[in-house]
Amino acid sequence: MAAEEASLLALSPEQPERENDAGEENPEGRETAALNGMVVSAKVKSNNLDVKVTGSELETEGKGTEEESTRESDSNMLDVSSDYPREKHISIQRHLADLEKLADLKEGEFTVAVSENMDLPVTDEKKPCPLCPEEKFRACYSHKLHRHLQNLHWKVSVEFEGYRMCICHLPCRPVKPNLIGDQAFSKMGAHYHCIICSATITRRTDMISHITRHVNKGETESRFITVPAPKSAHEVLKESATDVQVLPNYYTPHKTDSYFNPKMKLNRQLIFCALAVLAEERKPIECLDAFGATGIMGLQWAKHLRSSVKVTINDCNENSVMMIRENCHLNKMKVKLSTEEEDNDEAMGDGEEHTDTIEVTKMDANVIMHLRSFDFIHLDPFGTSVNYLDSAFRNVRNLGIVSLTSTDISSLYAKAQHVALRHYGCNIVRTEYYKELAARVVVAAVTRAAARCNKGIEVLLAVALEHFVLVVVRVLRGPSPADDSAKKIRYLIHCQWCEERIFQKEGNMVEENPYQQLPCDCHGSMPGKTAVVLGPLWSGALFNTGFLRRMLFEAVQYGLDEAQPLLKTLVCEAECTTSKHFSTHSPYDENKQEECGVYIKTRNAPAESCLVHGKRKSDEVIRNAAKRQKSESSAEHPAFYYNVHRHSIKGMNMPKLNKFLSYLSEAGYRVSRTHFDPMGVRTNAPLAQFKTVLLKYSTPTYTGGQAEGPLHLAEDVQAGEQAQAAADSKAEDAEFLEDDKSRVAAAVFTGDFPTHCAADNGKPFCS
Repeated sequence: MAAEEASLLALSPEQPERENDAGEENPEGRETAALNGMVVSAKVKSNNLDVKVTGSELETEGKGTEEESTRESDSNMLDVSSDYPREKHISIQRHLADLEKLADLKEGEFTVAVSENMDLPVTDEKKPCPLCPEEKFRACYSHKLHRHLQNLHWKVSVEFEGYRMCICHLPCRPVKPNLIGDQAFSKMGAHYHCIICSATITRRTDMISHITRHVNKGETESRFITVPAPKSAHEVLKESATDVQVLPNYYTPHKTDSYFNPKMKLNRQLIFCALAVLAEERKPIECLDAFGATGIMGLQWAKHLRSSVKVTINDCNENSVMMIRENCHLNKMKVKLSTEEEDNDEAMGDGEEHTDTIEVTKMDANVIMHLRSFDFIHLDPFGTSVNYLDSAFRNVRNLGIVSLTSTDISSLYAKAQHVALRHYGCNIVRTEYYKELAARVVVAAVTRAAARCNKGIEVLLAVALEHFVLVVVRVLRGPSPADDSAKKIRYLIHCQWCEERIFQKEGNMVEENPYQQLPCDCHGSMPGKTAVVLGPLWSGALFNTGFLRRMLFEAVQYGLDEAQPLLKTLVCEAECTTSKHFSTHSPYDENKQEECGVYIKTRNAPAESCLVHGKRKSDEVIRNAAKRQKSESSAEHPAFYYNVHRHSIKGMNMPKLNKFLSYLSEAGYRVSRTHFDPMGVRTNAPLAQFKTVLLKYSTPTYTGGQAEGPLHLAEDVQAGEQAQAAADSKAEDAEFLEDDKSRVAAAVFTGDFPTHCAADNGKPFCS
């Protein structure tokens, strides 16, 4: 009892000056706690800089005994009033920039800057890391320090209610020493500081579990007062006359609540053009953005198309839903709530200037597509979209449109072939036409999902660029269109030597030698197996020319400059032509835009030619569609393309790509450029003829023979033609000899046969 009384007297508030002196004697990490909300001062020695950090009651989790020292600090110690809010640990920050500013502080500046709300100084000198000791990370310049803080501290942080608990390497947590011989080395362990109870935990997974336990207990408020959030915690970005709020770290690779990718602007413009074309066919249409994130895409739909569309933006994350509602109010849009319990007046907000209304829902994407029907559905999940295809085609209306963006390019571009086999059920390899191969893999998955719902598809657009694969299809209801679409899923035979390819023939019969289907003879001249079977893939057309022309018109009408060059390339690719003459008048006046065997409602089309929404196609229309498909099957663009650099001749200079296209066109082949590859050529010419034309118009790389090069090449081509003619004559002689011998064999049975053969120049059969 006497010892306890002595310890209590030692901790009594009657000796404040003695406590301050004791606190100043040990600058290595000793901390003094305050009683009843008083200021706590802590000094941490890091990189020869003493940083004063105001904190709260520090509680350590462990099985051992926990000691809490409560002392009353002197009011003149930091010259700060007692009602100043207590601060969090320096490893807990909202933004990466706040963590970088700590490196610019000198001794004692952190507390003063926070208390007086001052701007922190910025210098170009070498700066130490505020969360690492000098032994671990030396002082460096700003660019290197930024990479260090982002990769070592920020990326492995634990997020909770807008704050990031970064990993800390300071000696603020005792670690058991490692005994090596007779010496004991104290290892500085990395740890996290809990934002709720200020405990220090080593592993990130344990920290997440620790925070989860706090949330389950209802302890979501920290026991110390944190710095108030700044007034403007979000950044406002503008795209296509639409404002959207995003978090400051939207560009980081982390999956934040308001994920926004500026590189997908072209993708959003293409989808908007497709929706604008559908809005001209029938009004109004119900469209769904199943993965809203910030809501930028749905806001653009509602802001530009207005009463033509009824927009529904969905997301399963509560924070994203709140962000979408804020963005709707920012763009003066009314918000229609999905639940009736909430007050409508509060939901409308500042959107009284416009009559545009956006419905914001918080559901799983599969659930909302199962419950409701839509005319236009867009799927843009994080990665593959195959998990949502069955729900998308279940309730989509007839002649509606389903668009999907796949960002799992590592599997689609044959970098992770096992993932492509797992997600899409396709066997693929890396080829020169891998981007078009990826588009056909996605369309094949879409076709199978639609066929399971007794629906067929017509591919309107298939784009594969650096960051995404976009597929837009029109839905055709009925088992007959489903069967027709399913028949277009076939396997591909690909030669690994010359990159020649061809789709397998239709039918279930097994062929003895599948190599005979390939136009090349690599199997006969090369040892071993030379070809692989890829697929199953979509073997039909990837573009609809009429739909692309109308998309181009809408892009011009709404001023979408980035989408116009790509759409022009797609129109030329769909028609397989090099002509680039595009008229600016409305394409709705041309031949009433017949698609999918039905007449699409256009501006100048008579009422009799318009299909009533919701009714099935008549038998006559189906027969007309079959006739049209047979007549236009030969006009479809050829599958796949060739890369000019891949098939160039070593030691020869290739002609310019546009000139080479004209040479192929003069040879009688259909030819066009492709958006899949800037050096790709889409043509119906076989690979052998492709190489022949390329060789004919190539010149030698050496200077001395450039003038004589084309002449020699022409002579070589002429010699090759002569050799081919000689080979043909030999083949004719062989056929004549075979016919002569067959006549002799027939004469043996009759007993009347000649004694000399004309093929042997009168020589007798027997000497």
